[in-house]
Amino acid sequence: MPFANHTTYIKMLSEAFAKKYAYPAINVSSTETANAAIRGFVEAKSDGIIQVSTGGAEFASGTTVKDMFLGATSLAEHVQRAAAKANVLIALHTDHCVADKLEKFVNPLIAETERRRKASQTNLFNSHMFDGSTVDLKKNMEISVPLLKKCRENDIILEIEVGVVGGEEDGHSAEGPAEKLYTTPEDMLYVAEQFQKAGATDGYMVAATFGNVHGVYKPGAVKLRPQILKECQDAIAKKYGEKARMWLVFHGGSGSTPEEIHEAVQYGVVKMNIDTDTQYAFTRPVVDHMFKNYSGVLKVDGDVGNKKMYDPRNYLKAAEAGMAARVKEGCEALGSAGKTIA
Repeated sequence: MPFANHTTYIKMLSEAFAKKYAYPAINVSSTETANAAIRGFVEAKSDGIIQVSTGGAEFASGTTVKDMFLGATSLAEHVQRAAAKANVLIALHTDHCVADKLEKFVNPLIAETERRRKASQTNLFNSHMFDGSTVDLKKNMEISVPLLKKCRENDIILEIEVGVVGGEEDGHSAEGPAEKLYTTPEDMLYVAEQFQKAGATDGYMVAATFGNVHGVYKPGAVKLRPQILKECQDAIAKKYGEKARMWLVFHGGSGSTPEEIHEAVQYGVVKMNIDTDTQYAFTRPVVDHMFKNYSGVLKVDGDVGNKKMYDPRNYLKAAEAGMAARVKEGCEALGSAGKTIA
């Protein structure tokens, strides 16, 4: 099955919006985690989104190189080749690029897609995210509007963030007044107004915040208010019509209850980021392997150990299976399992 193109990606998101389900968007930082994500989507018979953050991309380039553009490009090319062997559609997205990293990350990746398109090649990424949580809303829109124009010229969907997702994600800590954790209808109307003035009525996603917090929390520890999403969507529809309702993104989903997730999806969430949980699901089998095979993975007291036990392929197979199972679980929770448009 070919890697998702702009047309099929739009269809993925449109189907999810219309039929009230969402796709897990899985952060990856290596070919191993990318393979695990693809495997999870295949096992769930679900289309899906694989995404790369600035930190994940930098790591993927190697700890001595630390080039986020190189890492993102390498992962994207691997995913495109691997996705061609899958029987579901896989889309690629970049995650959480703040304003001061646009010139090192998103803009060069868009330029690379422009180069590829001139050579009749596929887009490198299907969508990019600009995280405007570090600037005020006016400045957010001053950056987002021309960025959206550039994306639309290259058949790329733009995701923006309105409000602040609390906690820490990929080394970026988001702090601010508690009210910033809750996007208001006025905020969303301003976004709609600015984008419509620029001639864009669709082709973008908005990560509206409703108490979301990055990181890992027990259910009940995070005070989510999904009703905010409904209020924002209703305000947009009232002013601009039903077709103006936006594709929404759910960040910071760890610790959310099934009921909260289901409610958010009913209000237009088509994409939910999953990172913390899949990191744990990948690492847990590795820890299990090390504990169970302690004397095999280490050369203790002059012994030679057991090569089969310390061969990375051994425990990374288990890590792949563990993460894939969590991806499949995410598909089932969000309702995308068994709904591939492929």
